[in-house]
Amino acid sequence: MSIEQTAIKTTYFSIIGNICLALIKGLAGFFGNSYALIADAIESTTDIFSSILVLLGFKYAERPADENHPYGHGKIEPIITFLVVAFLVISATVIAYESIENIQTPHKVPKAWTLIVLGLIIVWKEISYRIVIKKSEETQSTSLKADAWHHRSDAITSIMAFIGISIAVIMGKGYETADDWAALMASGFILYNSYLILRPALGEIMDEQRYDDLLEDIRIKSLEVPGITGTEKCFIRKAGMKFHVDLHAMVDGNISVTEGHDIAHLLQDHLNKEIPNLEHVLIHIEPDHL
Repeated sequence: MSIEQTAIKTTYFSIIGNICLALIKGLAGFFGNSYALIADAIESTTDIFSSILVLLGFKYAERPADENHPYGHGKIEPIITFLVVAFLVISATVIAYESIENIQTPHKVPKAWTLIVLGLIIVWKEISYRIVIKKSEETQSTSLKADAWHHRSDAITSIMAFIGISIAVIMGKGYETADDWAALMASGFILYNSYLILRPALGEIMDEQRYDDLLEDIRIKSLEVPGITGTEKCFIRKAGMKFHVDLHAMVDGNISVTEGHDIAHLLQDHLNKEIPNLEHVLIHIEPDHL
């Protein structure tokens, strides 16, 4: 299975899971008198739309390179990540606003059984986070990482809701708003996570050099090719789940242009074979006067 197919399959997993959880949280919050659970359901609803955006981004990024996009369509992925972050910020704002409103409005103590629902949700969301974050590392996908953090932020809001409802249930009258305060605090966590997701996507858009491990791997693999005596400049750009490389490779300065050209092609083929996530590899030959 290709990395693109892996990413798409993982996104379907997120969409189906978020639809189920949004329904469960909304119903449990309504019948269990828990505003924190209702706020949690709001976030899960935004997660559905953000996961659909991620899926559409992957579908678009799958398109092959063309005349107008010689490097492919992978740059759509960090743009989708920006939209996912926007959904996170919107959901955090809505949760904060609703929480403040509910704190000022007298209401009943949440039902104790909502804690069981929340406990199961927390476990499931953490499992979902670990599954998706693992796939994001395998595919080097920033938008899939953003989707994973949606699961983690959902788990955080559920934990805060669990704490708030526990306080309201145990302490009783006078502590009805504890779950609302919990939801308000959770919105702050979501905003912080939004920044953590946004930062690498911004670096990708700006072609920031952030791939030291890959750079070192390229230098080591280059020396395995006969005729390559060393490497100099190496620039790496990321587009979606693929990397584009500009590499200055050194060869014996006394060989012919044709020999240097042949060695460059050997190096290009070797790097593409040994490092699957590489897409375009441009080799510039430098003379090494031994």
